[in-house]
Amino acid sequence: MRPPYLLIDIDGVLIPFPHADGATPPSHVRYDVVPAGRPPDTPVPVWLNPAHGPMLTDLIRTRLFAPMWCTSWRHDAITLIGPLLGLPTFPYVDLPRPNITTSHPNGYLWKRDHVDAWLGDAPAAWIDDDFTGLDHAWAAARAARGFPTLLVQPGPYVGLLPEHLAAVRGWAADPHSAERAA
Repeated sequence: MRPPYLLIDIDGVLIPFPHADGATPPSHVRYDVVPAGRPPDTPVPVWLNPAHGPMLTDLIRTRLFAPMWCTSWRHDAITLIGPLLGLPTFPYVDLPRPNITTSHPNGYLWKRDHVDAWLGDAPAAWIDDDFTGLDHAWAAARAARGFPTLLVQPGPYVGLLPEHLAAVRGWAADPHSAERAA
């Protein structure tokens, strides 16, 4: 049996959004990165927690999951973000580039339809800060159909915490249990 996918978002998960006053968590370090297609003289500032790399690497090394980036950073997740955290290279879900003004154009996360089609009947734990109640209902319905699905939702201004990965590990022990959200 194949292991479940571990889908990992970046913005709001590994890169927390700054508060209204511009503050970011003190655990995070600023880096300037140049995403593909951007002029080299206009880098983008990102704040990453150096502890996330070892935490995610430990989880990935368990081989309980097949890790996948699931982010609008697409290939830049592999070339820019992963290396800054010391993560092993793993692939990304090739998400579309929708022309939207909200991340919930249909009341749920814009990525979901694409991820649902991409997953098929594969089990998955998905870490993203932007789920809605409709996403949680979707995950519960997938699980009820026999496709184990866990949604883990860090706070977008705090990002990934050890307890989020503990929830993922716990779920891996019994992915056929009811969908739970962390």
